[in-house]
Amino acid sequence: QVQLVESGGGLVQPGGSLRLSCAASGSLFNIYNMAWTRQAPGKQRELVASITRDDSTNYADSVKGRFTISRDDAKNTVYLQMNSLKPEDTAVYYCRAYIQRAAYTSIQQYWGQGTQVTVSS
Repeated sequence: QVQLVESGGGLVQPGGSLRLSCAASGSLFNIYNMAWTRQAPGKQRELVASITRDDSTNYADSVKGRFTISRDDAKNTVYLQMNSLKPEDTAVYYCRAYIQRAAYTSIQQYWGQGTQVTVSS
């Protein structure tokens, strides 16, 4: 079984920084597009950032210039560096990855369990 486990969330003051990590474990062959999404209470889940296998990135307008997504394929891990955090960044952050579990098989979507980020004084 493939699992995605997020870590690094917590409580920070406005203007502070956090780095989220998401590690994939289990039997897998290749990891393709990876992304971070977030969901605040009463709001729709939104895509925060994504990164392709060749390190092409995409960001939501609300986080451009503040957040950086990166990946380490040797560690099967994707990161989200969050700087200049604002109260509106408060949400549960979820990791998403498209994974091929074995050669010559289809690519499937996997989700992590989420990690809470709270930005408050």
